[in-house]
Amino acid sequence: MKLLLVEDDPLLGDGLRAALGKMGFAVTWVRNGKAALDVAAAGEFAAMVLDIGLPDISGMDVLRELRSSDADMPVLILTARDTTRDKVQSLDRGADDYLVKTADMEELIARLRALIRRAGRGGGTLSVGELTLDMVGHAVTTKGQTVAVSSREFAVLRTLMEGAGRVLTRGQIETALYGWNRNVDSNAVEVHIHNLRLKLGADVIKTVRGVGYTVAKSAS
Repeated sequence: MKLLLVEDDPLLGDGLRAALGKMGFAVTWVRNGKAALDVAAAGEFAAMVLDIGLPDISGMDVLRELRSSDADMPVLILTARDTTRDKVQSLDRGADDYLVKTADMEELIARLRALIRRAGRGGGTLSVGELTLDMVGHAVTTKGQTVAVSSREFAVLRTLMEGAGRVLTRGQIETALYGWNRNVDSNAVEVHIHNLRLKLGADVIKTVRGVGYTVAKSAS
């Protein structure tokens, strides 16, 4: 799915683009409001992630211009501003959701997918071999049987399935789950993968020693 990211901070923007890309989004990243409006008008995107504090046109003005042009693309505001006033203004001007930058990457991904589903712009399931994830019902099915998993386990499995055939490092999985500026238990990913193997079978998630983890494209 194509995603438009509007963020002027180079480090944060690069990190977001990389993390969202690993979750299956094709990210177009722009760093100012004028570019955001130009790119949004020229292409079809499943959603926009928009910062408020941009160097030329504010995110609020970008949002107002989008809605005045009848653009119905879902917009998630991602900002350092955490006041109720900023949130209310954003929603009043047409934002579909509002998230502060200290949030988990997992929460950002979940909210984006929810917006895209509600707008009818994204698929509801992800399948790799005999594994199927129901993005709407947050359920995992293998060999026709539904398996109960925690929200973190679901997110780990989704990350691996969306990157099926590629080896993901523990750091990449942590970034997808927890985002930036987070202290993560050193063995958190290993614990989630251990639990998934107990529930889905020991061979579903492969360990590539010294590198990371992978789900084969023909996972069974």
